[in-house]
Formats: sequence, C-alpha cells, structure tokens
Amino acid sequence: MKTPLDTVNDLVRAINAGDLAAAVELYEPEAILVAQPGQVARGRAQVREALAGFVAMRAILTSEVQQVLEADNLALYLARWSLRGTDPGGDPVVLRGESTDILRRQADGRWLIVIDDPWGTKLLASG
Repeated sequence: MKTPLDTVNDLVRAINAGDLAAAVELYEPEAILVAQPGQVARGRAQVREALAGFVAMRAILTSEVQQVLEADNLALYLARWSLRGTDPGGDPVVLRGESTDILRRQADGRWLIVIDDPWGTKLLASG
C-alpha cells in the first residue's frame, strides 16, 4: 500500500520527467497549491497551470529532508527542497524552500495532496 511519502516522491518524479498529467493526478480535485507567496492555485485546472511553469523550466526538483506525520486519514508532510531549471530566456533558475503539505487518504487507499505549500513559513513574512 502506498504512503503519503510515496505520493510526494511520485510528484517529484513526475515533475522531473516533465509529466504534467501525472503530477496533476496526485492532487485532489479541489486541492490548492501556493504557486508563490500571494498566488494560490485552486482546483486541478489552476494547479495544472501552476505546475506547467515548473515543467516548462525542465526542472530538476530534489527533496533534501522529509518528515511525515500521520493521523487517521490525514498526513502532514514537511520537507526542504531545491529546484534547478532554465527560464524562458535561457537563464538558470535556482529555487529553494521548505514545504508544508497536507495529504488525505482516499477511499481507494491512495494518498492525494490537498494543500501544497512549497514556501512553508515564508508566507508569514508577507502577512
């Protein structure tokens, strides 16, 4: 049976492979993704749009440290990550962050992402 960590690792693999469809399927239909502080994508259509930017950069995403806390059908995922890619102008892009994500176990046993905040507590600085 898959775990919340398997779902997140599947997301990393999908982004690194440029498989946008596979990445989006790892989110609940009404999930949210904090694309950047102050910009929230809501629902799979907007999540697809936000993730397309990472895929377009031919990004290599790496999770450096991961921790998962589970309670019943919910999981809190915490991680430190880095991303390397290329912007549309051909310039290198290097991003780093600390994710705080919520996943929920589905009726079929899969874990899907409900809230994806790759910026973690950096959101507090803008408030």
